[in-house]
Formats: sequence, structure tokens, C-alpha cells
Amino acid sequence: MPQDFDYRSPVSSSPLCDLPAFGHCACHSAGAAGKPYQRSRRLFTGLLGATALLPAWARDGVEVGKTSSLTKLVPAEQVEQAGAQQYQQMMGQANQQRALAPANHPQLIRLRSIAKRIIPQAMEWNPRAKDWRWEVNLIADPQLNAFCMPGGKIAFFYGILEKLQLTDDEVATIMGHEVAHALREHARERMAKTQATRLGASVLSSLLGLGNVGDAVLGMGGQLLTLTFSREDESEADLVGMELAARAGYDPAAGITLWQKMGAASKGAPPQWLSTHPAGPTRIRDIEANLPKVKGLYEKAEKPSQRFDVAPPLRRQATQG
Repeated sequence: MPQDFDYRSPVSSSPLCDLPAFGHCACHSAGAAGKPYQRSRRLFTGLLGATALLPAWARDGVEVGKTSSLTKLVPAEQVEQAGAQQYQQMMGQANQQRALAPANHPQLIRLRSIAKRIIPQAMEWNPRAKDWRWEVNLIADPQLNAFCMPGGKIAFFYGILEKLQLTDDEVATIMGHEVAHALREHARERMAKTQATRLGASVLSSLLGLGNVGDAVLGMGGQLLTLTFSREDESEADLVGMELAARAGYDPAAGITLWQKMGAASKGAPPQWLSTHPAGPTRIRDIEANLPKVKGLYEKAEKPSQRFDVAPPLRRQATQG
């Protein structure tokens, strides 16, 4: 049965369709999907052939390095505040267009149930996450898109659920990936690098001395919508997101079927989320290579007691005069 959001504005005229995606990947140009990943400076292969030498603090799961020291140039509080403001603006716009799912919508209940399992796994990756005011919303828009802004502000567009017929495990894969961007503070790092590039050495030194970036962070809300995540950020979010999903009881192998679906959907006009998250056989091979690191976590995790139906077609009402 079609789902009804009381969506009264024609999709083609919705300003939401024109909003840039949060966290663009820099490698979305033609042919990028086929290019191999460059090995991240933050990813480690471990001590090959010397597992007995692993340090006592070795943890189960994926291995990534520390966040960039450049993030200190931009206060986390200001980035999170900017994310919250931008998120509320977007949700307010969606609500005005009758495009914001009500709390009792089956697919929003589904998203929030999955988030309820993923969010507790987030604290290990970023201690600030325990104080975030997490939100999960669903927007009636045909885009194949989803995001998590700094501070735990999650949104899915109905199109990605409906058109890809996502299973719960695949939804958890996307949600884990987007949450990972927030936990690893990729937006904060991108903004810091932008500021460092724009500011002269003397100005930067002055800002560091004052411990206040002042005007350097003005307009953060706009930046959050136009930031470009690097291939390295994407690879890291894949790994951390895979672990989050596994610990939450969702099959991390769903990342393979997800990217296969995204690749099929990209034929013709590439969907919005794929344009910022390039697919391809290399990405799938990267996921396959790291599955053994999270297999045990998934096997030990408590599995969801409820599974949800895939998203049905969305009923779109004609504009009322």
C-alpha cells in the first residue's frame, strides 16, 4: 500500500530537491567509480605475520587512526551548533511542504528503531556523542540520499528507501556510514583545512593564540551543505560504519548488496547519494576484505527482535488549490 505523507507539493518543484547533499566526495567526476582507492593515511594493515606482537590495547573491529590535529582549528561546539541550525532549517522547510514524515509513519519508525541500536555503539568512537541530541527524520523526496550532520542529526530521503528496496541491514549500512562521518568529525576536518588554506600564517597564528576562530567559522551552516568529503573520508566511514552496524546486530555484508544496488541505479543519471559516494568493484572489494574484522562482532551481537518491510511506493497528492 502506498505511503502517504500528505505531500502536497509536486516533487519536481520542491526546493528540497535542489539542496546539495551533505558531505560531497571529491572523487565524483566521470570515471571515478572505477578508480582504485588510495590507501588512507589513517588505515593500517597491521603487523603481517606477527600477530603475537600485537599490543595489549588492540581492539576488536576495524582499525583507523586518530582524527586530524587540524580539527582543533575549528571548535567542535560551533560545528555541532551549525549542524543543528542547518538541520532544523531543512526539517522546517520539509514540514512546511508537508514532506516531513509524522512520528507514526512506518518507515520513520523503522529508521528510528535501527538508529536506537546503532547510536549506543557510537560512544566508543567519539566521547562527545553521548551528549549529542540525536535526531532521526524522514523526508518525502525522491532523492537517493541520506546524511548525518555534526551532532547526530540524521535524515533519510524516501527515495533511497523506496527505489533501492533497502533491507534493514542495508539501511543500517547507510546509517552507520553517515553516522561515522559525524563521529570521525570529517566535516570539522574539511572546514579546518579550508580555513587553514584561506588564512595567512600570521592570522592563523593569532587565532591559535587566542584560542578562538572568531569570524573564521561564520557561515558554517552553508559550508556544511557544500563540504566535500575525500576518498579517504569515505573509506574510513565505510569501515567505521561497517563496525557500527555489526555491533548493532545488522549483517555488515549488506554493504556488498547495497553497493551493487547503487551501481545498478547509477545507470543513466547517477543518484544523488551515489554522486557523493562513488561505487564500483574496488569499493566492494574493500568491504569484502574487511568483513573478517567485524564478523565476530556481528556473530556475538544481539540481533534485532523486529524486522521491517521494505518501503512501498510513496503516494504523492496533487497540489490543493
